Amino acid sequence: MKLRNLKWSVVILAGTLSVISCSEDYLEVSPTGSTLEANYYKNEGEAYSGLVSVYDIMKKWSGGFENMITLLNAGSDDFYAGGGNASDGAGIQSFSNYTINSATIPGSYWSDYYQGIFRANTLLLKLPDVPMDDAVKARFTAETKALRAYYYFQLVTMFRNVPLMTTPLSTAEYYNVTQADPADVYAQIELDLTEAIPNLPNTLNVSTEAGRLNKGAAQAILGKVYLYQHKDAQAATVLAEVNGDPTSGSNQYGYALLDNYADLWVISNKFNSESILEASHTKESNAGWGNWGSGSDEGNSVNVMVGPRGYSSTGGPQYEAGWSFNPATLDLVSVLAGDPRMDATLLNMNQLVADGLAIYSPGYMDTGYFLKKFMPTHADITDGGGDVVLNYRQNTYIIRLADTFLLEAEALGGTGARAQALLDAVRSRVGLGSVPVSLAAIALERRKELAGEGHRWLDLVRTGQAPTVLGSRGFTAGKNEIWPIPLRETENTQIVQNPNYN
Repeated sequence: MKLRNLKWSVVILAGTLSVISCSEDYLEVSPTGSTLEANYYKNEGEAYSGLVSVYDIMKKWSGGFENMITLLNAGSDDFYAGGGNASDGAGIQSFSNYTINSATIPGSYWSDYYQGIFRANTLLLKLPDVPMDDAVKARFTAETKALRAYYYFQLVTMFRNVPLMTTPLSTAEYYNVTQADPADVYAQIELDLTEAIPNLPNTLNVSTEAGRLNKGAAQAILGKVYLYQHKDAQAATVLAEVNGDPTSGSNQYGYALLDNYADLWVISNKFNSESILEASHTKESNAGWGNWGSGSDEGNSVNVMVGPRGYSSTGGPQYEAGWSFNPATLDLVSVLAGDPRMDATLLNMNQLVADGLAIYSPGYMDTGYFLKKFMPTHADITDGGGDVVLNYRQNTYIIRLADTFLLEAEALGGTGARAQALLDAVRSRVGLGSVPVSLAAIALERRKELAGEGHRWLDLVRTGQAPTVLGSRGFTAGKNEIWPIPLRETENTQIVQNPNYN
């Protein structure tokens, strides 16, 4: 069960903390019936179930139609919204052409993350009184604080002016909540992470703990938090802890770049050595149209969204048809031309059609190039219940090691021997030689390495390049760096709409 809106997040519904599960054999809790919050958290098992419910919001990155990846891609210079036509998804279309307003932005981008914060606040309130081992309790507390920090980071990055709540609110209190100074939100994020990091393990048992936060993941989030505030020296220091030695590959957390870039997108290759923070998906929820996007569905929705409409193989790759969202721009195609990552990143449907190997039905803003990293495959069709297209199980990277290598190089100002080594390591993995390190070289490498993973728009905004790069799409400086607050959140509340939005 999912609380649909922040203003409803002050109400505890029966079963909210006991029926939510995450993927496959990790972070999974079997439904145990409806339990009122007042009678919950009686033991470690119930506390773990509450922790799982906090983790569950992580799948917002790639779960449901209103996922982060396809929306962020659509607003960048690398992809269009696409889909069936210009009205296919008002939120993604209006973000892509910068006509987005308080009525067209999907409310879940606000309410889902606040739902995670509400669950975290509730668990943190209850944990001190749960009879359980002190070390386990300290770890649960650390994970919950780190997750709350991540959710607040998502909110302050997207909306900037957001309420800051560290305890559950009553219904009456909600209507008097005001937005906090963004600096105070960032301060709370930093506090949560710095308090959490010492009590998180260095490494995880992949067979039993995959998907949980370790110390390196929390540090990676903190490094990004510092970088987004232009605290470059602090960002470089903490990211160096995550990255280790890029030349020798020595790493205290066991992170390592995969030898083969294409292996990053092998569906069974979950929680590999390059993965730092990962959104988990599974076919096991047997999602159908009745519960898609409700919180009880666990499939990866990016897969079906980015697949070509009407795809049919006539001797070509065994892909499944999709909805044609996020067709690649020809500018990205040009940037990737000749790069070893091109074939793993984009599917050239034009060539398949020309060679007589496949057919498809071009969608809106079609260029003939599709996001291959998340292409729905015939081999990944669910053999369980629910609707086939809603139960893809590919996990997605929220943060991976190549990302943090390049973030640290940026934090170092794009200069010096270590920044050069970090850039070289990313390029060497795909067989490319060294180029002189600079902020421009790092930005270009991020565009190529992370194409389609939801980072490009954020990079452009963080580095101040968005008005220039996205101006032709309608991006307006001083407005579109942040998103409009969903209309429902400002109705009968003290929450004020962001500047220049109606």
